[in-house]
Amino acid sequence: MKEFVWLGFVLGALSAAGNVIRTSAGRRVTLGCGIDTFESSLEWNHGKEMIYKVSGKSGMNHNGPAAIRERSRVRQNNLEISGVKREDAGRFTCVADEIPKYHTLLVVSVSASPPEELPPGSNVTLHCEVKGLNPGSTVQWTGPDGRPHAVSETVHLQRVAPSDAGTWVCAFSYDGQTYSENLDIKVRDPARKVITSPPPRIVDQQTTCPSCDLKPHSGVGRLGWWLWVAVGGGCLVVLLLVVLVIVLCKRSRRRKRKLQKLKNGRQSLTPKKYCQCNWYILLTCFSRQLRHHHGEDARKRSRQPPLCNHC
Repeated sequence: MKEFVWLGFVLGALSAAGNVIRTSAGRRVTLGCGIDTFESSLEWNHGKEMIYKVSGKSGMNHNGPAAIRERSRVRQNNLEISGVKREDAGRFTCVADEIPKYHTLLVVSVSASPPEELPPGSNVTLHCEVKGLNPGSTVQWTGPDGRPHAVSETVHLQRVAPSDAGTWVCAFSYDGQTYSENLDIKVRDPARKVITSPPPRIVDQQTTCPSCDLKPHSGVGRLGWWLWVAVGGGCLVVLLLVVLVIVLCKRSRRRKRKLQKLKNGRQSLTPKKYCQCNWYILLTCFSRQLRHHHGEDARKRSRQPPLCNHC
């Protein structure tokens, strides 16, 4: 009989201890209630504050005053928390049909200041912050060589060396069980040097001194620049002259065509000129013809030229 009582006491203690869940700020975590169904009610609490309460008969949800309620929800009797914050650490209780189940949420944060790769001889500070631990819990750092440092959440390393590079372990205990988080520290190798190549030197191929640095004369560069400007300006002037000549030729051709059309029009409007003889000349010609018919001397007629050749 005593054995059964002792076994029940041990099971009750284990149930009271519950599960320990580690996470970091900003992540999502799920707390399981460990049951599939319930009859009367299901209730989730954070510390002493209620988050949700689900009635088994009506199926209605009742929201509690806990601040974490805005970032959590009940899904298949489990509690899902998104965007975990440091103040979310602590004890969570799932009560199903008046049977409690406990969870402890630990929010762990490890960091180094400064966080980048360290040059030899510099100083660095390691931080290990664990929210949700019981009073009296210890936090201790261990170096890559396995040597533990003082019991503290913060370790100051001065004049770091390449031997300090590696994985540092932050160990802490809760209810007799030890947990750990790792942090990698990088220290620059002193043998590694940044080699900068010298600027290229201009070497004249015709000279016998390959190590001599030759600098171009500034006057030559200016002359070349002005030469290109002059060539471009000359090409532009020639192009404008060609365009001007083409335009003048077209205008000259148009003018010649217009003059030719005007000349042809005037010739078509000019009347034909016929032989116009006055009455005196007609009578003289008529009298001479009469004399010719009456037998006048032909020699006298031939000496006198006709007054009108067109009559």
